[in-house]
Amino acid sequence: MSRTFAYCRVSTIGQTTENQVQELKAAGFDLQRQRVIEETVSGSVPASERAGFNKLLERMEATDVLVVTKLDRLGRNAMDVRATVELLADRGIKVHCLALGGVDLTSPAGRMTMAVIASVAEFERDLLIERTQAGLERAKASGKVLGRPAATSEAKVKALRADGKSQSQVAKELTVSLSTVKRLWNK
Repeated sequence: MSRTFAYCRVSTIGQTTENQVQELKAAGFDLQRQRVIEETVSGSVPASERAGFNKLLERMEATDVLVVTKLDRLGRNAMDVRATVELLADRGIKVHCLALGGVDLTSPAGRMTMAVIASVAEFERDLLIERTQAGLERAKASGKVLGRPAATSEAKVKALRADGKSQSQVAKELTVSLSTVKRLWNK
């Protein structure tokens, strides 16, 4: 008899997995609390490196079913998601994704669907990175200084030092930390 497990993941501490659990139950999955693995970890961390996911793997057996609400709960890129589903399939574990109509991702149709969707998601992410890089290049080309602004300049610190001010006085006058003044004091 197969058992149903749920893997619910969020990326940051301020988020909760409760909506994922409710969505799975509303879809008709009978989830026992001890078979719901909830984890707070970035999707960019491969599933094989997640403590909660590894705990799940230890508990699951052949013929068990793993359910997730969305494909991105398993990973952020196509290669990681595919590797994760293949690992589960090799162990005889079926993987169902609600966002894909509950299709079993280990079936031929599920693998094809998953590959197409994961590839599109990865393509969108790559486009976002390209647009961000293009925007940064445009800003640089127009003379905009990127990055964190300098707290103060070495010249200002040395000028105030030449006026006989102490490091503490310089820090107060320039409204910077004492450590910033000390770093620039003898440069």
